[in-house]
Amino acid sequence: MEIYQHNVTLNNGEQTSLEQYKGKVLLIVNTASKCGFTPQYEGLEALYKKHNEAGFEILGFPCDQFGHQEPGSDEDIAQFCSLNFGVTFPLFKKTEVNGPNASPLFVELKNKAPGLLGSKRIKWNFTKFLVNAEGKVLKRYAPTAKPADIEADILKLLN
Repeated sequence: MEIYQHNVTLNNGEQTSLEQYKGKVLLIVNTASKCGFTPQYEGLEALYKKHNEAGFEILGFPCDQFGHQEPGSDEDIAQFCSLNFGVTFPLFKKTEVNGPNASPLFVELKNKAPGLLGSKRIKWNFTKFLVNAEGKVLKRYAPTAKPADIEADILKLLN
């Protein structure tokens, strides 16, 4: 399945297709508001503001599967991200990334960019997937990878 064939739901409940991001470099991230990595929202937003006009998008998928670190409603999450980190990149409905109810998008991302030792499972919040402008999933970054550390890889794809 091509990445653009996935339908997803924005955090306001609006259904959309990833088709609208065709031709853009994507960083797809599972996020959480009460995680040790939550301050990465700031770095993600900085990357987004810096490179969005050049064809870069960040897609944030809040997830409550790791230590119950995303307990709020979709509305609470959007408000938290906006107030605390000025997030303007798209946030989607709370999503499961592992297990039997995992989003088909994340199943595909995990299959195309496995983790260490070929592991498919996402281990924690703020796992990031880099997708090129043709929709090819290129790389998975661990939660510890800071957004600024990914910038060079993004720039290679934008040029």
